[in-house]
Amino acid sequence: MGEIRKTYDMDFKHRAVKMFLDEGLGYKTVAKALGINDKMVRRWVAHYEREGIEGLKEKRGTLSGPMKGRPKKEMTLEEEVIRLRAENALLKKIRELQRGQGTSGSKPTGPSKR
Repeated sequence: MGEIRKTYDMDFKHRAVKMFLDEGLGYKTVAKALGINDKMVRRWVAHYEREGIEGLKEKRGTLSGPMKGRPKKEMTLEEEVIRLRAENALLKKIRELQRGQGTSGSKPTGPSKR
């Protein structure tokens, strides 16, 4: 399993960014003072410079769209029929390919009797 990542609040991230930008401290110095990895400070500063304070907001688990995240729990009957038909067609194609490979070239041949 993957490791559990710690989440820092926006105030903590903003304090780290301000230490770097306003006080002129280096990435490693800020990281050591706050007890975090310097790569995190670099990432937060980059996000802050690119997006402002909004760049420091937590983004994990906030993506949206049709193909992101878990599938919908409730599916209409029409959607389920379409999905099942597509799945059925795929399984038929796989079966045809497997049968085709089984009959061509996989037949064992013995030594030639010439």
